[in-house]
Amino acid sequence: MNHLSFYWLPDNKQLLIQAVESEFAELVELSINSGKITLPPIPNVVLEIQKMTTDETTTVFDVANCLADDPSLAAVVIRIANSVVFNRRNITCNDLLTAVSRLGIMRVRDIVTAQSIEQLKHSINLSSACNKILVHSATVSRELGATMVLVVQAFKELEPEKYQYLEQEKALLVGLLADIGLFCLVNEYHVYLENGNYIDQQIAMQIFHSRCSETSHLVLKHWGFDEDFLEVCCNKEILEHPPEVSYLDVARISNHLLMFRKQDEDIDDHDVEINTTGAEVLFQLSNLSNTDFQSKLRAVINASGF
Repeated sequence: MNHLSFYWLPDNKQLLIQAVESEFAELVELSINSGKITLPPIPNVVLEIQKMTTDETTTVFDVANCLADDPSLAAVVIRIANSVVFNRRNITCNDLLTAVSRLGIMRVRDIVTAQSIEQLKHSINLSSACNKILVHSATVSRELGATMVLVVQAFKELEPEKYQYLEQEKALLVGLLADIGLFCLVNEYHVYLENGNYIDQQIAMQIFHSRCSETSHLVLKHWGFDEDFLEVCCNKEILEHPPEVSYLDVARISNHLLMFRKQDEDIDDHDVEINTTGAEVLFQLSNLSNTDFQSKLRAVINASGF
């Protein structure tokens, strides 16, 4: 299966061969293998919170204090803490400390990272071609994350006790960050062109396609994200003892649904291994009209606070 967020790209063997043989591909490969690929330029507060989550002595108060240094991000955290997706008890909170306490330290890290990357894709000042790729990526990431929420909701509606460990808010964040490595690759492409080099954009897209998974894995692992995030970004099983339905399974079902909705010609070659409940989930969501399905996606995105 192609990388989740790149399902819209057709495979082209000749272009892929040209991409692998290009100087730009060698530079990307060197950056990935050395672990020195340029990370997205996210706010210092986000980087500080990422560091804090690796320290067992970090408290909710510490994270709230750190967020207070960035009023816009603090407002986002409060808004998301009160959103339908994240506010399970439907109790409104008005202060930062309560919002962080409700969400938890790790979830706050996930939220501020996803929000920063989302903003970056829309606001970064690269070439028009690079900006277009990133804006498209933002749209597709939101679509994947929202579909994952629908899939998790369907599992929990069918067997609430069995699948209580699946969290719709985590599913959304996993989907939003699944192709985070794309930003790094597009940035490298922009620098490569700015240095007076040239590579055909179609060939560059094939390099993005083939290297996005491992780049995303590198970035999320560097920032301390857990195995659920890592599995989905690289579309590979990592957990030693995976649950019956993992977030990777949810992502694969979601990707299949989106391929079906877009009438992707490669869907016949796209197999999803699922249990009987998963088959029922896929059946239910596949049989929604396009209008109803899109309406549900919009409702999830609007209800998430992002």
